[in-house]
Amino acid sequence: MSTLKVDTILKRTGTGTITLGQSGDTIALGSGASQTLAANTPAFHAYISSNQSVSSATDTKGQFDTESFDTDNAYDNSTNYRFTPQTSGKYFIYTQIRLDSGANNNNIDYCFVEILKNGSPVTSTILDFRDDRDGRKFTVCSSIILDMNGSTDYVEARGNISANVTTDLRFTGNSDGSLSYFGGYKLLT
Repeated sequence: MSTLKVDTILKRTGTGTITLGQSGDTIALGSGASQTLAANTPAFHAYISSNQSVSSATDTKGQFDTESFDTDNAYDNSTNYRFTPQTSGKYFIYTQIRLDSGANNNNIDYCFVEILKNGSPVTSTILDFRDDRDGRKFTVCSSIILDMNGSTDYVEARGNISANVTTDLRFTGNSDGSLSYFGGYKLLT
C-alpha cells in the first residue's frame, strides 16, 4: 500500500471535478478525520402557536409566530411572516393550516391555503363544500418546489375561509405546532 501526503489538491486545468477512486471503491477517513457534506440549508419550520382570528372570505396571511428551527435566520416570525433565503437554489416549500369555523359549529362554504412567492400565489389547495354543507373544521396542506434567487425572493403562506357567519373564524394554532405550520428547505441539486 502506498501513502500520498499533500497539503492541497487542485485540478491542474482550473476548476472542475476531481475524482477520487473509481466505481466500486470505498474511501475511508482516518481516525479523527472529518468530512463536510452538503446540507439542506437554509431551512426553517414555524407554526401558529395560538388561534389566529380571520374574516370570512378574506385572504389572510398565516402568522406563523413560533420557530421550531431557522438555520440561517431567514424567516421573519414577528412582522412579515416570510422566508427570505439569501442563498439561491431550488427550495421545497410547504404549509398546513387548520381552518376552523368556530365554537358554534358554523358550516364552511369553502376554504383554501396558498403559498405565495413575492406576493403572488404559486400553488393552492382548495376545498369547496357549497353542495354539501357539513364542513366545520378542515386541515388543508400545500407544497411546491421553487427557484429562489437568493437576494430578493421571499415566500409566505395564507389561507381563506368562507362560512355562513362572519365571527369566530380562525386558523387553529397550538403549543406543539402540529395544526398550522409553514416551512421549507434548500434542495441539494
